[in-house]
Amino acid sequence: MSDAVTRPVTTTSPGLLVSLDPLLREWLPRQRWFAGKGRPVAGFTLVAATELLPAGGKLSLHHLLVQVHQPLSPAQGAPPAPGDCYQLLIGAREALPPRLAPALIGHVTDGPLAGRTVYEALYDPRPADVLLEALRTQARIGGLRFERDGRLEIRSGLVPRVGTAEQSNSSVVYGDTFILKLLRRIVPGVNPDLELPLALAHEGCPRVPPPAGWMSAELSGQTYVLGVLQPYLQGAADGWELALRELAKGQDFGAEARALGRATAEVHTALARALPTLTLGPPQLDVLVDGMTQRLDAAAQAVPALRPYVPELRTAFTALADLAADGCTWTAQRIHGDLHLGQCLRSPSGQWWLIDFEGEPAKPLAERRMPQPVVRDIAGMLRSFDYAAHSVQPRVSGWADTCRAAYCSGYAEITGRDPRTDPVLLRAYETDKAVYEVVYEARHRPDWLPVPLSAVRRLAAPQPT
Repeated sequence: MSDAVTRPVTTTSPGLLVSLDPLLREWLPRQRWFAGKGRPVAGFTLVAATELLPAGGKLSLHHLLVQVHQPLSPAQGAPPAPGDCYQLLIGAREALPPRLAPALIGHVTDGPLAGRTVYEALYDPRPADVLLEALRTQARIGGLRFERDGRLEIRSGLVPRVGTAEQSNSSVVYGDTFILKLLRRIVPGVNPDLELPLALAHEGCPRVPPPAGWMSAELSGQTYVLGVLQPYLQGAADGWELALRELAKGQDFGAEARALGRATAEVHTALARALPTLTLGPPQLDVLVDGMTQRLDAAAQAVPALRPYVPELRTAFTALADLAADGCTWTAQRIHGDLHLGQCLRSPSGQWWLIDFEGEPAKPLAERRMPQPVVRDIAGMLRSFDYAAHSVQPRVSGWADTCRAAYCSGYAEITGRDPRTDPVLLRAYETDKAVYEVVYEARHRPDWLPVPLSAVRRLAAPQPT
């Protein structure tokens, strides 16, 4: 029998967002997960508001879904447009204790919270505990829904601490037992960060932590996934940090790369069993090649340093189109969608896990849920080895090549097929990824631009027949 808790709908005072408006305009753009940087915030629309702790107490807690309005371009006078919807967890106190100083949003001067200080509530153990208790009891609070998988017990009393890693979402660790990933930029529909780990759990795949619980909102007949609770992998090392440490010591990473290739293959194999696959024939491949070509042309317009390589890079895509015209087909399935070393964790015993199945957050949800060739994930990991090799000085000769080869060999040990035996498809996806990296680095990290440009030079070189 379910222990679901049903509570009456409780909405925050409608004047709350108006009173928070000037504070949020300053605070939101400074957050790592805010996607609208570089454009001023023109205003907000309240999508939903729920009181998780009532405003009358010493501490109140407000769950907000807020749509941010920003000009489509940074030019002055550009009209604001409805933009991204963000999930905010706002705490309010009469005075903020020193330990919560990093969470400060500001002091409210009017409205229902006048005279109180508001802050990012995830930094506060009491509000964080409210979320875990709601998941444990499968609460219904206003339009919020808290669910859990009965196979994993959620104990109360676990001490929460906010995650410190900078990322596109936020996380809270409960004791050494669970981690809650709270999505920040939300869209309606089935989120792959919940969908795929659930599917893999049902397949018994041990390479992905199974969801213990999740929170969502039901609004106007649509579901918004807000957060996912998963087991906390105590002592696990981030794949990127682990690779850099081994590089700095001059240690070989080939055995780890091979094991990571096997883990990736196990996940891909389980996803192919759990969810539908499809065949990419000439019409679908024409669309795929057209998209890659258009991205290359747009990147060359944006980054002049790319232009000398465009003719040779384009051959990576035309070669794929030629194979399609000859009747070649490929299988597409659900994949990770944004795979790199930072999306992998290694246990002290040497086991690898894959995490963060959200895909590339900037892309539409429907696109992130489309079946794709597994080589897209593989190309992302191969590029990640290259980035790691360029991150440590002095460079370790041949490190990335060794890792790339070991990863593909490990993948083949599980699937029976080495990704390198499909060189045209692999080159096309790796080229597309490197072109994306060139644009990203030119815009955000110019000092890193030589890393993808070195890959561009390699990929543009004459290819063996």
